[in-house]
Amino acid sequence: MVGLVAAAVLTGAVALVRCARGLRERLRALLASAAADLRALHRNRARVAALWGGSLAFPATHAAVLVAVAQSVHASVPASGVVAAYLCASTATGWLPTPAGLGSLDAALGLALVTAGASAVAATSTVLGYRLVTAWLPLVPGVVVLAVLVRCREL
Repeated sequence: MVGLVAAAVLTGAVALVRCARGLRERLRALLASAAADLRALHRNRARVAALWGGSLAFPATHAAVLVAVAQSVHASVPASGVVAAYLCASTATGWLPTPAGLGSLDAALGLALVTAGASAVAATSTVLGYRLVTAWLPLVPGVVVLAVLVRCREL
Protein backbone atom coordinates (compact mmCIF):
# COMPACT_ATOMS: atom_id res chain seq x y z
CA MET A 1 0.00 0.00 0.00
CA VAL A 2 2.82 2.42 0.89
CA GLY A 3 4.58 1.52 -2.37
CA LEU A 4 1.41 2.31 -4.33
CA VAL A 5 1.06 5.72 -2.69
CA ALA A 6 4.75 6.47 -3.27
CA ALA A 7 4.40 5.50 -6.95
CA ALA A 8 1.34 7.74 -7.32
CA VAL A 9 3.15 10.67 -5.70
CA LEU A 10 6.20 10.14 -7.90
CA THR A 11 4.06 9.91 -11.04
CA GLY A 12 2.22 13.09 -10.04
CA ALA A 13 5.49 14.92 -9.41
CA VAL A 14 6.90 13.91 -12.81
CA ALA A 15 3.69 14.97 -14.56
CA LEU A 16 3.71 18.27 -12.70
CA VAL A 17 7.31 19.01 -13.70
CA ARG A 18 6.60 18.22 -17.36
CA CYS A 19 3.40 20.30 -17.42
CA ALA A 20 4.96 23.17 -15.47
CA ARG A 21 7.12 24.22 -18.41
CA GLY A 22 4.14 24.58 -20.74
CA LEU A 23 2.07 26.15 -18.02
CA ARG A 24 4.81 28.65 -17.21
CA GLU A 25 5.00 29.75 -20.86
CA ARG A 26 1.24 30.14 -21.12
CA LEU A 27 1.11 32.11 -17.90
CA ARG A 28 3.97 34.35 -19.06
CA ALA A 29 2.15 35.00 -22.38
CA LEU A 30 -1.10 35.77 -20.54
CA LEU A 31 0.60 38.25 -18.21
CA ALA A 32 2.44 39.91 -21.10
CA SER A 33 -0.84 40.31 -22.99
CA ALA A 34 -2.58 41.75 -19.93
CA ALA A 35 0.28 44.20 -19.35
CA ALA A 36 0.15 45.33 -23.00
CA ASP A 37 -3.62 45.87 -22.74
CA LEU A 38 -3.19 47.85 -19.53
CA ARG A 39 -0.53 50.05 -21.11
CA ALA A 40 -2.75 50.64 -24.16
CA LEU A 41 -5.71 51.54 -21.94
CA HIS A 42 -3.77 53.96 -19.78
CA ARG A 43 -2.35 55.83 -22.80
CA ASN A 44 -5.81 57.21 -23.56
CA ARG A 45 -6.82 59.72 -20.87
CA ALA A 46 -10.51 59.60 -21.79
CA ARG A 47 -10.61 55.84 -21.26
CA VAL A 48 -8.78 56.15 -17.96
CA ALA A 49 -11.22 58.81 -16.78
CA ALA A 50 -14.21 56.71 -17.83
CA LEU A 51 -12.83 53.55 -16.23
CA TRP A 52 -11.75 54.99 -12.89
CA GLY A 53 -14.45 57.66 -12.76
CA GLY A 54 -17.18 55.11 -13.30
CA SER A 55 -15.63 52.73 -10.81
CA LEU A 56 -15.60 55.44 -8.16
CA ALA A 57 -18.90 57.12 -9.08
CA PHE A 58 -21.10 54.06 -8.52
CA PRO A 59 -20.30 53.49 -4.84
CA ALA A 60 -20.08 57.24 -4.19
CA THR A 61 -23.56 57.78 -5.63
CA HIS A 62 -25.05 54.87 -3.71
CA ALA A 63 -23.41 56.07 -0.51
CA ALA A 64 -24.81 59.57 -1.11
CA VAL A 65 -28.31 58.14 -1.60
CA LEU A 66 -27.96 56.13 1.59
CA VAL A 67 -26.79 59.21 3.53
CA ALA A 68 -29.74 61.22 2.21
CA VAL A 69 -32.24 58.51 3.15
CA ALA A 70 -30.65 58.04 6.59
CA GLN A 71 -30.89 61.76 7.26
CA SER A 72 -34.49 61.85 6.05
CA VAL A 73 -35.54 59.16 8.54
CA HIS A 74 -33.52 60.88 11.30
CA ALA A 75 -31.12 58.00 11.88
CA SER A 76 -28.71 58.87 14.67
CA VAL A 77 -25.64 58.00 12.59
CA PRO A 78 -23.35 60.68 11.12
CA ALA A 79 -22.83 60.76 7.36
CA SER A 80 -19.32 59.34 7.69
CA GLY A 81 -20.72 56.40 9.68
CA VAL A 82 -23.36 55.74 7.03
CA VAL A 83 -20.72 55.80 4.28
CA ALA A 84 -18.49 53.46 6.28
CA ALA A 85 -21.47 51.16 6.92
CA TYR A 86 -22.28 51.10 3.19
CA LEU A 87 -18.70 50.34 2.18
CA CYS A 88 -18.39 47.55 4.76
CA ALA A 89 -21.77 46.06 3.87
CA SER A 90 -21.19 46.17 0.12
CA THR A 91 -17.77 44.59 0.59
CA ALA A 92 -19.26 41.82 2.71
CA THR A 93 -21.98 41.12 0.15
CA GLY A 94 -19.30 40.47 -2.44
CA TRP A 95 -18.73 37.21 -0.60
CA LEU A 96 -22.36 36.17 -1.20
CA PRO A 97 -23.08 36.79 -4.87
CA THR A 98 -26.75 37.55 -5.44
CA PRO A 99 -28.34 39.53 -8.29
CA ALA A 100 -27.82 43.26 -7.54
CA GLY A 101 -27.01 42.32 -3.96
CA LEU A 102 -30.69 41.85 -3.21
CA GLY A 103 -31.13 40.27 0.18
CA SER A 104 -27.53 40.01 1.24
CA LEU A 105 -26.83 43.74 0.86
CA ASP A 106 -30.04 44.61 2.65
CA ALA A 107 -29.26 42.39 5.63
CA ALA A 108 -25.62 43.49 5.81
CA LEU A 109 -26.58 47.15 5.47
CA GLY A 110 -29.19 46.92 8.21
CA LEU A 111 -26.72 45.19 10.52
CA ALA A 112 -23.98 47.72 9.72
CA LEU A 113 -26.30 50.67 10.40
CA VAL A 114 -27.44 49.19 13.71
CA THR A 115 -23.81 48.55 14.61
CA ALA A 116 -23.01 52.17 13.72
CA GLY A 117 -25.61 53.38 16.21
CA ALA A 118 -28.95 53.60 14.40
CA SER A 119 -32.05 52.11 15.92
CA ALA A 120 -33.47 48.98 14.30
CA VAL A 121 -36.47 50.93 13.01
CA ALA A 122 -34.31 53.70 11.52
CA ALA A 123 -31.93 51.16 9.96
CA THR A 124 -34.79 49.19 8.41
CA SER A 125 -36.42 52.35 7.10
CA THR A 126 -33.11 53.52 5.68
CA VAL A 127 -32.51 50.24 3.88
CA LEU A 128 -36.05 50.16 2.48
CA GLY A 129 -35.77 53.78 1.32
CA TYR A 130 -32.38 53.07 -0.24
CA ARG A 131 -33.82 50.11 -2.17
CA LEU A 132 -36.81 52.18 -3.24
CA VAL A 133 -34.59 54.93 -4.66
CA THR A 134 -31.90 52.73 -6.23
CA ALA A 135 -33.86 49.71 -7.46
CA TRP A 136 -37.57 50.43 -7.77
CA LEU A 137 -37.77 54.11 -8.73
CA PRO A 138 -35.57 53.71 -11.85
CA LEU A 139 -38.07 51.17 -13.19
CA VAL A 140 -40.82 53.80 -13.56
CA PRO A 141 -39.42 55.49 -16.72
CA GLY A 142 -38.93 52.07 -18.30
CA VAL A 143 -42.54 51.12 -17.63
CA VAL A 144 -43.73 54.44 -19.10
CA VAL A 145 -41.64 53.95 -22.26
CA LEU A 146 -42.87 50.36 -22.57
CA ALA A 147 -46.49 51.51 -22.27
CA VAL A 148 -45.96 54.17 -24.95
CA LEU A 149 -44.29 51.67 -27.29
CA VAL A 150 -47.11 49.17 -26.82
CA ARG A 151 -49.73 51.86 -27.36
CA CYS A 152 -47.98 52.98 -30.59
CA ARG A 153 -47.84 49.34 -31.67
CA GLU A 154 -44.05 49.39 -31.90
CA LEU A 155 -43.84 46.28 -29.74
